[in-house]
Amino acid sequence: MPDVTRGFVSLLADMGKCRICHNLELGPNPIFQLSAKARLLILGQAPGRIAHAKNRPFDDPSGDRLRRWLGVDQETFYTDPKIGIFPMGLCFPGGGKGGDQPPRAVCAEIWRQPVLDHLKQRQFTVVMGRYATDWHMPHLRRHSVAEAARASFEEAGAQIILPHPSPRNMRWFRNHPWFEEDVIPALQERVAKALLT
Repeated sequence: MPDVTRGFVSLLADMGKCRICHNLELGPNPIFQLSAKARLLILGQAPGRIAHAKNRPFDDPSGDRLRRWLGVDQETFYTDPKIGIFPMGLCFPGGGKGGDQPPRAVCAEIWRQPVLDHLKQRQFTVVMGRYATDWHMPHLRRHSVAEAARASFEEAGAQIILPHPSPRNMRWFRNHPWFEEDVIPALQERVAKALLT
């Protein structure tokens, strides 16, 4: 069991070497992007097959859409220490029917709170997916993605729920035009504010 009481640098090193889920389809490969300077924190489900292969989060069409939503270019997304990426599951969980398997619960149980406790400069958090929503915004646990996204947008707090930016969600985007029209401009404004301060 890793020592989650150590300093942040040691904690990240231990997390990067985690092999607790040694029986994963493609083997363990923790993927995250974190700095104590993180002001914008992006919380997703788990790395996909492409992220596992490239050893980099959101380096795919989903990431292109996410960066457009955030108003951040690719270089900034990957090099600015003020941007943190911390999925619920650190490794690709394996394929399942109609998509990837859920993130392994043990990952959040071990790493989530110790890491969050170190992110003292966090100003704005982007939450994507059911598992991240249930953990970080449990009051919206029973809402649909559309309801949760709209409610978090209207709350205008330090966290917002987004649908997954996957091309598989094109129907959702078409059926909810208010998301692009209302949420994205406000999201970009809040992201810019978090990264500039």
